[in-house]
Amino acid sequence: MTVLKDDKSEQLSMFFKIFGDHTRIKMIDLLSQKELCVSEIVDMLGMEQSAISHQLKVLRDHNLVRTKQVGKQIYYTLSDDHIMKIFKMGLEHIEEGKNV
Repeated sequence: MTVLKDDKSEQLSMFFKIFGDHTRIKMIDLLSQKELCVSEIVDMLGMEQSAISHQLKVLRDHNLVRTKQVGKQIYYTLSDDHIMKIFKMGLEHIEEGKNV
């Protein structure tokens, strides 16, 4: 048996910490459904634009979302299918616990 090296375990720990914020989870949920701009996310979550922008920066800095500029608007989407799979697997896991 092998043990995960420190650098990999630290990176993985940081990755999962990103999922530890309920606002970011809601944003990941929205972005798993469709590409959105900041103003759309603000409207859907009923939060200040600055708070949404800050959380999007965190997601972007950790490669969970990517951007596409259309004119002056910037649209956000999940960076790849792995993020959606991790989100959906976590959701399935907590929903399974309700049926026990």
